[in-house]
Amino acid sequence: MTIVATATRPQRAEGRGHLAAKLLDGRTRIRELYQEGAAKIRLPDTFDASMEAVIINTAGGLTGGDRMDWSIVAGAGTKIDVTTQACEKIYKASAGVAGVTTRIEAGVGARVDWLPQETILFDRAALFRRLDVDLDDTAEFLAVEAVLLGRKAMGETVDTGLFRDRWRIRRSGRLIHAEELRLSEGVAALSARPAVLGGQVAFATLLYAGPLAEAYLGRVRPLVEGMMGGASAWSDKLVVRLAAADGFTLRKILIPVISVLRNGAPVPKVWNL
Repeated sequence: MTIVATATRPQRAEGRGHLAAKLLDGRTRIRELYQEGAAKIRLPDTFDASMEAVIINTAGGLTGGDRMDWSIVAGAGTKIDVTTQACEKIYKASAGVAGVTTRIEAGVGARVDWLPQETILFDRAALFRRLDVDLDDTAEFLAVEAVLLGRKAMGETVDTGLFRDRWRIRRSGRLIHAEELRLSEGVAALSARPAVLGGQVAFATLLYAGPLAEAYLGRVRPLVEGMMGGASAWSDKLVVRLAAADGFTLRKILIPVISVLRNGAPVPKVWNL
């Protein structure tokens, strides 16, 4: 008898997490909580009226073909801080592209702070990440997304790969912010260009949408002065771009800026230098 080997599809990590909050007795409480597959959501105790959500990928990282889907809904008057348990690692992909989609809704007078820790890309990683946000006219939103092209302390570099990042932010269905980032093929050569990253391997975008954008600008600019990056504000929106030589240096810049955009509140406790 002849035994013929057949190709086996590699197992892929998949997960879906959903959290919806409501205001009850002056505090932000759970309205809906759903988690499936590798996606987990933990809610540590807080000492004020807000809610902190820590999202976890129990697969320990992503590679080609993996999928994670997160959904956050902040009801009227609620406040939710969302972060990650650790940095998300995107490993070498033998085939396919990893996908991470985040959908956020903020209702009347609500505030959502999207504060994941850094995404670490390894050589030959492939990731398509999407952030879709819909805000009420009275809602506030803060987003921070930081990326490391390898870990400099470990001697890692990213010579080639694929990273796509797509943001769409709307107020009551009206588009107020859109951006597309793509690093592909010769990532090291592309990021070395002065008009891209100038050889830096750690970079971040921060966005605040709300009525305090202009007020925050004057406090943020001195913090990023002398760094590679800058800050601008217009139409109730503030955007900060930063780049640094490594993740540690980037965090030292990021944490004070995030605190300003959170009215002096610190970053979530799972963050550390």
